[in-house]
This record gives sequence, structure tokens and C-alpha cells, in this order.
Amino acid sequence: MPLIKLNNRSIKDVTSLPFGVGNLIHIQSQTASNSASISFTTGINSTYKEYQFYLINIRGVNTSNFQFNLSTDSGSNYNVTKTSTWFTAYQNENGTGATLEYSTSVDLAQSTAFQHIIGVSNDADTCAGGTISLFNPANTTYVKHFIGTANSTYGTGASSGTENSYVAGYGNTTSAINAIQFKFASGNIADGTIAMFGVV
Repeated sequence: MPLIKLNNRSIKDVTSLPFGVGNLIHIQSQTASNSASISFTTGINSTYKEYQFYLINIRGVNTSNFQFNLSTDSGSNYNVTKTSTWFTAYQNENGTGATLEYSTSVDLAQSTAFQHIIGVSNDADTCAGGTISLFNPANTTYVKHFIGTANSTYGTGASSGTENSYVAGYGNTTSAINAIQFKFASGNIADGTIAMFGVV
């Protein structure tokens, strides 16, 4: 296979990739600046069977949990009933506290609440990054599956560390999903970018 050269300098600038490396089509990106939320209310439709959301340098004004919810009415309401599961692994910088943890406290069971992705510290040099995939959102026969992973830095001093979380579940609706919103459980998004891609 010939070497593929990408001239763009970062993932947010890439408009498409060759089929052999994923065939992602950039739809739009949004950057927060002390924003209450980031919402995508256009571009989620029947064009693609999968949509991917890249979370880039997400940081809150508070130490808080980053989360998302889905909409069937173009963002008028973010209250889709969801069932999900979530687990995490983390390690402190000083080599203590390494743990693999399953937490039922952020699982959802037929809940319209926002879905937890990961906790993020608000220290100046900390942030989170990750991806969320939403499958076949325009389908009107089946429920809408999602899966994602994220990594964040948290804590201060010797307790600083890394956390890697995994979430998966489904929106329990046969209505088309046409919007998604990301926000912190407490406080605004200080900065960060979310890029939306369609997968061919």
C-alpha cells in the first residue's frame, strides 16, 4: 500500500481521510470559551450511519464531570431515555492509587439524565480528550447505540494522575436522534473543542 501523506496540521483541520484510514468526513467543530454547553443541532441525519465526536482539551471552570445527552427534537429538549454502563482505570503520578473501577453511580437505567463521560480537574494544565461514537441516529426502527472512551488529568500535587474511562449504552427510542449536547455537571466549559465527523 502506498504511503499516505496528510498535509493538514491537526485533526480539526482534516476534512476527509482516505478509506484505508477511516474515511472520516469533517462536518463541523465548536470551540468553547466559558460556555455553558456545546450543542450540535444540525448535521446529524441519515447521511452517515455513524457519527464521531472528538473531545479536544476539554476543561471546566470547576472540577466536575463532563457529560452528554441526546435530542429527538433538534435540541429543544435533551432528555432521551438511556441505559448505559461505565467503568474507569486510573493511576497517580506518584505510583499510588492504581485502580480499575466499575461504578454503578454513573450508569443509567432507563434514565433521561445526562450521561457521565469522565471527571476533569480545573487545574490550569489539566484537560480531557476522547471520542464518542453515535450509531445510525436517523434510523426509526432500532434503539440508538453509543460508545466512547476518554482520558483526563485530575488532582493536584502528589495526587495528580490520569483517568481513562469507557462508556457504552443506547438511547431507548426509535425516533431519530438529531442533536447532542455536551456540558459539565457543574459550571461552564472553560475551553476546549469538539469536532463532529461522519463515518462513511
